[in-house]
Amino acid sequence: MVAGGTRCQPGSGSGTSRLPAIGGAMTGVHVMSGGWMLMLHGYAWGAYTDQSGPRGDRSGFVSSMAMAEAQRDLGNSGATLKLMTMLSLDPLMGKRGYPSLLATGETANGVTALIDRQHPHDLFMELSARIDVPIGPSVDAFVYGGPVAEPALGPSAFMHRASAKYLPLAPITHHWFDSTHITFGVVTVGLNTTRWQIEGSAFRGREPDQYRWDIETPALDSWSVRATWNPSANWSAQVSYGRLKSPEALEPGIDEARTTASVQYASGGFSALAGFSSKDRLPGRTLTAWIGEANWDLGDHHSLFGRIENVANDELFPDHADPLHDRPFRVTRGELGYAYRLKLFGPVEAAVGGSGLVIGKPRALDGAYGRSPAGWTGFVKLSLGG
Repeated sequence: MVAGGTRCQPGSGSGTSRLPAIGGAMTGVHVMSGGWMLMLHGYAWGAYTDQSGPRGDRSGFVSSMAMAEAQRDLGNSGATLKLMTMLSLDPLMGKRGYPSLLATGETANGVTALIDRQHPHDLFMELSARIDVPIGPSVDAFVYGGPVAEPALGPSAFMHRASAKYLPLAPITHHWFDSTHITFGVVTVGLNTTRWQIEGSAFRGREPDQYRWDIETPALDSWSVRATWNPSANWSAQVSYGRLKSPEALEPGIDEARTTASVQYASGGFSALAGFSSKDRLPGRTLTAWIGEANWDLGDHHSLFGRIENVANDELFPDHADPLHDRPFRVTRGELGYAYRLKLFGPVEAAVGGSGLVIGKPRALDGAYGRSPAGWTGFVKLSLGG
């Protein structure tokens, strides 16, 4: 809810992104205290993954996130203030994160690229504020930002989408769609109604470094624009474009133009997303990616989920002496799984499940990955608020 909580709004995703109003967002626990409405949400995963092939690895890991929001009306004008914070203990898993075949992005020590690993997220994932002010019978203007926030670029980050709530591994397209969900320095302004939202951001283009416990120096050297349409309570679609200044620490002289488009649908216990992204290096080549993911809650206890991704990636061989260095390869990863859900006490839920993954790739990668790399992941997830 925004604008004094008087109108039914689409679901809130990460940053200022929007989700379907019905079933598209992760839920939280709401508490009233004085004039404030407080929302708490969080989770902790305990997982073990085993992935095959020469580049495969096996490891246990724990990932987590805790989120708090506080919202109140500002006088009788209909304006609202919302304060948001999000924290993670992911840095405890170590600088190299966890095994994830075909994943690339960021570094473990500032000089070596992380390949076939998912990097840990920072302790401070968000420290931001937002003010919404009605400027017409059905139109609000808003300002959002902070030292750690998310610009208007791409769909909601994967950990905030109901379609991804039981997928234990981060998507390999993360650095095409939602790598900016932790950005040090963001200012966003926009207009919205219940059906549409138009916004623009200034932000720091450089991705987080390997020091995960601190807050890096904010900057406003990049920009983005995004338009979102919610034609009904079940649908949300967005298109966005951004110019990022030197996003990769290992390529300081290369900027990026990023274009994304995505559609999300939710109804009852079903939620799904489909998206496309294009990264145009300046200077350099253009690399594209596709993603589809879904979660289906079958009754009170059983859930089926899956994700399929296809991406053109030229970062799989960082060694300049390797004959495959800097060559783009179009690769596909599919993941399918099951979770058993149960209520523990109050708003605390648990899910126990697992998933399997398979990989499709060109034969040129057989030497590095084997002919048929695959893997599985088992997990226990504890959630506050679903």
